[in-house]
Amino acid sequence: MTMIDRPSPNHNERRADGVRMLVLHYTGMRSAAEALRRMCDPQSQVSAHYMVDEDGSVYRLVPEERRAWHAGDSSWGDRSDVNSRSVGIELVNPGHEFGYRNFTEPQMEALVPLAQDIVGRHGIAPRDVLGHSDVAPQRKLDPGERFHWARLAKAGVGLWPFDAAAIGLPVGPTLARGAAGKEVAAAQDLLAQIGYAVPRTGVLDDETANVIRAFQRHFRPAGVSGNLDVETVGRLVTLVEHLGLV
Repeated sequence: MTMIDRPSPNHNERRADGVRMLVLHYTGMRSAAEALRRMCDPQSQVSAHYMVDEDGSVYRLVPEERRAWHAGDSSWGDRSDVNSRSVGIELVNPGHEFGYRNFTEPQMEALVPLAQDIVGRHGIAPRDVLGHSDVAPQRKLDPGERFHWARLAKAGVGLWPFDAAAIGLPVGPTLARGAAGKEVAAAQDLLAQIGYAVPRTGVLDDETANVIRAFQRHFRPAGVSGNLDVETVGRLVTLVEHLGLV
């Protein structure tokens, strides 16, 4: 792993005691150079602690003891101001707007030890290794459904409590936009227990669909619909049981 110092001026003091989260992003820009320029431009008001290029180079932009500006308006469970409580890593990828593609092998090979080091030093719990879309599901899509969360979890970073039995569950009723009732309310409750900021209305409205899509991008990337199908519900239940929340 090649570490390159590229200091960004975009940081300030942390407003909470201790780093408790690791948040992963994609840059969502046409090139690594463009992303670096933006994160080092004081006018942009944007930064991260690290950026991992597609060739495996790692750029160190903001010291971890400082509050980088990567998560914006976001929350996880009862924790707001995610920037003050997290380390942020940007992965070079054009994202959904500019030609979303798979993350490269050199990129993943560099990310794994970097993430292992961060979670080890800060004692970050697996449930708090997150994507930007997890903490800001109404605004963000990254790092998206092409990110290999299972591979990261296998390396001891994050959660992936699913085995082959959790894939391809029998087809059953699917609840789509506008559905209402106890099944939707139960799913909203499960999402909230995990940490997602989700309405508790019993209605599968636009906001709830965005949260379901965030969950699917992270934990069921083969199908990102915003609907409550049998497999999505099965994975919700599996994750909540794994976390010991029921």
